[in-house]
Amino acid sequence: MDAELEFAILSDATGKQLFEQVIKIMGLREVWYFGLQYTDTKGFLTWLKLDKKVSSQEVKQENPLQFKFRTKYYPEDVTEELIQDITINLFFLQVKEGILRDEIYCSPETAVLLASYSVQAKFGDHSPEIHRPGYLMSERHLPQRVLDQHELSKEQLEERIQIWHEEHRGMLKKDALLEYLKISQDLEMYGVSYFNIKNKKGTDLWLGVDALGLNIYEKEERLTPKIGFHWNEIRGISFSDKKFKIKPIDIKAPDFVFYTSRQRINKHIHQLCMGNHELYLRRRKTDTLEVQHIKAQAREETHQRQMERAQLETEKRKREAIEKERERVEKENQEMMMKLLQFEEQTKKFERDLKEQFERARILEEDRRRVEVEAARLEAERQEVLMAKEELARQAEDQRKHQEQLAAELAEYTAKFALLEEARRIKEEEASEWQNRAKEIQDDLEKTREELQHVMLSPVAAAPMAVPMSRAMMEGPLENDHDDQEENNSTYSAELHVEVIEDHCNEEECITEAEKNEHVQKQLMVTCLNLSKALLHKMTKNDILHNENVQAGRDKYNTLRQIGMGSTKQRTDEFETL
Repeated sequence: MDAELEFAILSDATGKQLFEQVIKIMGLREVWYFGLQYTDTKGFLTWLKLDKKVSSQEVKQENPLQFKFRTKYYPEDVTEELIQDITINLFFLQVKEGILRDEIYCSPETAVLLASYSVQAKFGDHSPEIHRPGYLMSERHLPQRVLDQHELSKEQLEERIQIWHEEHRGMLKKDALLEYLKISQDLEMYGVSYFNIKNKKGTDLWLGVDALGLNIYEKEERLTPKIGFHWNEIRGISFSDKKFKIKPIDIKAPDFVFYTSRQRINKHIHQLCMGNHELYLRRRKTDTLEVQHIKAQAREETHQRQMERAQLETEKRKREAIEKERERVEKENQEMMMKLLQFEEQTKKFERDLKEQFERARILEEDRRRVEVEAARLEAERQEVLMAKEELARQAEDQRKHQEQLAAELAEYTAKFALLEEARRIKEEEASEWQNRAKEIQDDLEKTREELQHVMLSPVAAAPMAVPMSRAMMEGPLENDHDDQEENNSTYSAELHVEVIEDHCNEEECITEAEKNEHVQKQLMVTCLNLSKALLHKMTKNDILHNENVQAGRDKYNTLRQIGMGSTKQRTDEFETL
């Protein structure tokens, strides 16, 4: 998540010179959101003063000196204000770190949804072939609190992240990061710097400084503020030692006063108030030439990316069309090959059947010949019998005298003749039947030959093969200790210019991303339902407060509208009664 850069500076180099080196190498132009943070010699996190020498500030003496490039001020609406990709990415990294460390409270269902956008930004579209089970194990995606609260393994929770990751198909990295930040900016603790303060009664409270104004929280609850003052209600801020005074525009209202434990905390609050108020005014004015130029350049880059994306989508569609055509051709080829195999099988079957027909015809022909031979033999015998009968008849006339003697022989020959006649008749009927069968077989043989000839002459078309195309490219500075000694009894004050603010706070019209986007609302509801089934009831105080707010229909923006209602005097008096 973090990257280390090393710079060489002169001994008299100012904080601004070091800061400019950092932003130059990063290519960052929206510099007003960021600052360099370090740990001072007393162990406190401090912002580097740009107008002073680095060596004159209480930077912890290490070699090399250690600084962190961090977000110091937050925008009201990331979609409208963040321009450069590098700015969006830096905000994403810091907000994600705050959520994972539980510095920014995030409900479990929102944490899962945010993790899916983070995964989309890192891995792109989900692909089952590339993103195998366990592809999310290399990096932490959820706060440890969420893992501890649910009776689900890390793999099961990551499976739920994967389900939403699959839904983000086609979303570019910048769009995924913006969706992450759009949902994150609706979190109650997003962009708020907290300070321990006390009212005149000595009640321990929290002061929250953010892009919209100042909010007061009870000591045990940093989610829901109790009192709020917008920047357009404040005309001046000042502090003296541990006392901090805020002057409201309403001249009838008393000054809003609170106390801190140290003067350097007041200096920190003072600087944050000045910076946030300046940005509050800048948002309500016409963009400077620098911002206009940055936006124009960003629009040009966005247009270029859109053109490249459109070209990529066109190439992708062409590739998909070619792939579908190739699959269709391959399918047709397979079908043709199957038909060809069927034709070959049918041809072989016809050949086998033809051979069988030829064999049966040969056998029948042999049988026919045998019948003909037998018929000829019988005919010859019949002729012999006839001749013998005639001979006997002739001899009968001559041998009438021997009739009694030859009567027995004649009867014998007559009986034999009758038997032969019956045999001949039977043989003739068999011969006629065999001739009819031979004729039918001959006809079947001729028909089979014609069918085989027709099959052999039928052409088999080969479909053309398509060649697939190649894949297209797709918080404020703490003063030095000697400053405390020299300025212990000094007073700092600043008048905030309010005459340029002509409009009311546009936060009164703000709604959360879930209210704007029904799809996000549906995603959160489904994820909440799934996670609630595995809840171990190890809920933190923030979880309980968040659930109470949800059940009461309260979100960040209607809470801010509610605590800003009433006169400034009423809210100041309410602060003193806490």
